[in-house]
Amino acid sequence: MLLYHATTDIAGIETAYHEASTRLAGVPGLLSNELLQSVTDHGDFVVVSTWRSLADFEQWEQGPDHKRQTAPLRPFRDGTMRRPFAVYQVTASY
Repeated sequence: MLLYHATTDIAGIETAYHEASTRLAGVPGLLSNELLQSVTDHGDFVVVSTWRSLADFEQWEQGPDHKRQTAPLRPFRDGTMRRPFAVYQVTASY
Protein backbone atom coordinates (compact mmCIF):
# COMPACT_ATOMS: atom_id res chain seq x y z
CA MET A 1 0.00 0.00 0.00
CA LEU A 2 1.17 3.51 -0.80
CA LEU A 3 0.14 6.65 1.10
CA TYR A 4 1.13 9.98 -0.44
CA HIS A 5 2.04 12.94 1.76
CA ALA A 6 3.20 16.52 1.18
CA THR A 7 4.65 18.89 3.74
CA THR A 8 7.41 21.35 4.48
CA ASP A 9 7.49 20.06 8.07
CA ILE A 10 10.13 17.37 7.60
CA ALA A 11 10.67 16.79 11.33
CA GLY A 12 6.91 16.64 11.87
CA ILE A 13 6.25 13.94 9.30
CA GLU A 14 9.21 11.91 10.50
CA THR A 15 7.92 12.08 14.08
CA ALA A 16 4.40 11.16 12.92
CA TYR A 17 5.75 8.24 10.88
CA HIS A 18 7.63 6.83 13.88
CA GLU A 19 4.59 7.24 16.13
CA ALA A 20 2.29 5.52 13.62
CA SER A 21 4.84 2.72 13.11
CA THR A 22 4.99 2.14 16.86
CA ARG A 23 1.20 1.90 16.94
CA LEU A 24 1.28 -0.58 14.04
CA ALA A 25 3.81 -2.90 15.66
CA GLY A 26 2.40 -6.40 15.85
CA VAL A 27 -0.48 -5.91 13.40
CA PRO A 28 -1.12 -9.37 11.91
CA GLY A 29 0.06 -9.58 8.31
CA LEU A 30 2.02 -6.30 8.26
CA LEU A 31 5.52 -7.25 7.14
CA SER A 32 7.16 -3.82 6.92
CA ASN A 33 6.68 -0.13 6.21
CA GLU A 34 8.98 2.64 5.03
CA LEU A 35 8.86 6.43 4.77
CA LEU A 36 10.29 7.54 1.42
CA GLN A 37 11.20 11.16 0.61
CA SER A 38 11.38 12.43 -2.95
CA VAL A 39 14.91 13.28 -4.07
CA THR A 40 13.59 15.96 -6.43
CA ASP A 41 10.88 17.55 -4.26
CA HIS A 42 11.86 17.23 -0.61
CA GLY A 43 8.32 17.98 0.55
CA ASP A 44 6.85 14.88 -1.14
CA PHE A 45 6.70 11.65 0.86
CA VAL A 46 5.30 8.17 0.41
CA VAL A 47 4.67 5.60 3.10
CA VAL A 48 5.01 2.12 1.63
CA SER A 49 3.67 -0.81 3.61
CA THR A 50 4.12 -4.45 2.67
CA TRP A 51 1.54 -7.02 3.73
CA ARG A 52 1.56 -10.82 3.79
CA SER A 53 -1.68 -10.82 1.78
CA LEU A 54 -4.38 -8.51 0.46
CA ALA A 55 -6.81 -10.21 2.85
CA ASP A 56 -4.60 -9.26 5.84
CA PHE A 57 -4.49 -5.65 4.67
CA GLU A 58 -8.24 -5.48 4.09
CA GLN A 59 -9.00 -7.01 7.48
CA TRP A 60 -6.82 -4.42 9.21
CA GLU A 61 -8.15 -1.53 7.10
CA GLN A 62 -11.76 -2.42 7.95
CA GLY A 63 -10.97 -3.04 11.61
CA PRO A 64 -11.50 -0.72 14.57
CA ASP A 65 -7.81 0.19 15.09
CA HIS A 66 -6.96 1.37 11.57
CA LYS A 67 -7.78 5.06 12.00
CA ARG A 68 -6.27 5.34 15.48
CA GLN A 69 -3.03 3.69 14.37
CA THR A 70 -2.56 5.92 11.33
CA ALA A 71 -3.87 9.16 12.89
CA PRO A 72 -0.43 10.78 13.38
CA LEU A 73 0.19 10.80 9.62
CA ARG A 74 -3.26 11.98 8.54
CA PRO A 75 -2.46 15.75 8.70
CA PHE A 76 0.36 15.23 6.20
CA ARG A 77 -1.69 13.56 3.43
CA ASP A 78 -1.27 15.11 0.02
CA GLY A 79 -4.51 17.05 -0.36
CA THR A 80 -3.81 17.91 -3.99
CA MET A 81 -4.40 14.34 -5.07
CA ARG A 82 -7.85 12.98 -5.85
CA ARG A 83 -6.92 9.81 -3.94
CA PRO A 84 -3.85 10.09 -1.67
CA PHE A 85 -3.34 6.34 -1.50
CA ALA A 86 -2.93 3.31 -3.75
CA VAL A 87 -3.07 -0.42 -3.19
CA TYR A 88 -1.02 -2.70 -5.44
CA GLN A 89 -0.40 -6.40 -5.36
CA VAL A 90 2.58 -8.26 -6.76
CA THR A 91 1.90 -10.00 -10.03
CA ALA A 92 5.51 -10.98 -10.81
CA SER A 93 8.88 -10.77 -9.12
CA TYR A 94 12.46 -12.09 -9.34
